[in-house]
Amino acid sequence: MDGRDWTLFLQPYEQTVEELKVKFKTLRTELRTRDAYTPVEFVTGRVKRVSSILDKAKRLNVPMEKIETGIEDIAGIRIMCQFVDDIHQVAGLIRSRKDLTLVYEKDYITNFKESGYRSYHMIVEYPVQTGLGQKNVLAEIQIRTLAMNFWATIEHSLNYKYKESLPEDVRLRLKKAAEAASQLDEEMSNIRHEILDAQVDFEKKSNIVSSVLSNIQELYFFRRVREAVQFQLRFNELWELEDTYGIRKLADDLSKSLDRAKKGSDG
Repeated sequence: MDGRDWTLFLQPYEQTVEELKVKFKTLRTELRTRDAYTPVEFVTGRVKRVSSILDKAKRLNVPMEKIETGIEDIAGIRIMCQFVDDIHQVAGLIRSRKDLTLVYEKDYITNFKESGYRSYHMIVEYPVQTGLGQKNVLAEIQIRTLAMNFWATIEHSLNYKYKESLPEDVRLRLKKAAEAASQLDEEMSNIRHEILDAQVDFEKKSNIVSSVLSNIQELYFFRRVREAVQFQLRFNELWELEDTYGIRKLADDLSKSLDRAKKGSDG
């Protein structure tokens, strides 16, 4: 092993992971704001530990001086999706970005591994601005459904335990579990519209409730205490009855009352 400063070596990779996480989380927020639905469920990232880098370099016969190009997943981003179709949508969004360069893709969903592993991998080159200037860093972006990720996490733990030599019975059971996870994804895709409708309804209801409670607090601010108390009592009753239509009507009435309070304050 060479005498490199690993902390210094890994800094651009850590910066890459942090910047990409922020960018993909921002993308998620933007899509949700604009379309009320986003194919990105959540985003995680990590930089490989030095021991993992050394193990992979040894396994792949990568010389130490070529680690930066020979090991492409030192910086790793993982994007989770609800549905398989979302994965391809996210991949398309990544291809269209101008702030990174796509090197190549691996579709382990259409062509899943013998073990049962399913995921979509994209190797990208990302320009990081360091104290010494720009540095182009390779990073791997994995795009998966939640079911794929659950299976892959278990497989990774078992491979670590058995040092990549899984007992035959464990290997077969893992393969069956992968098929079950794939069937789950297929079933979820079949009822995608029902799931999305339910999620949109829930989101709208949550937003209305937040708006109502916020506006009641504003009435207190304008010293409309009696009105605020009355609205709060109405809301409590409607909430207990799970009367969504009534809460929407209450929100409209409350908004009008707040407008009058603001106009009275201006006068």
